[in-house]
Amino acid sequence: MSITSADICRAADGLQGFVGFNGKIGQHIVRFSEDSFGMDVVDSSITPASEFVWQIIDDQLMTLKRELIQLLLDQNINDRLAITEPLLAYMRRKDLPEIQAQRVRQ
Repeated sequence: MSITSADICRAADGLQGFVGFNGKIGQHIVRFSEDSFGMDVVDSSITPASEFVWQIIDDQLMTLKRELIQLLLDQNINDRLAITEPLLAYMRRKDLPEIQAQRVRQ
């Protein structure tokens, strides 16, 4: 079975949890409730993981950033984050450019 860019984008949009930047330790951390971050994480930095991995290019396009996915992988909680094989395949294929897509909210 081949994995398409659409499969990878769906997998990214299915990520679970929230990412926030902890100013005290200078790292992004993952929690599974917006309320569980504590005072060292500014509310404005808390983002759903499914949005965290996308970076805006312009008014219409976003890039699925490998370095941001790597921050999630470094947490070593792939099952809880719902990191699936399409995202893992995307991370292995560093010889291919990062995916750029027009994302539409439903």
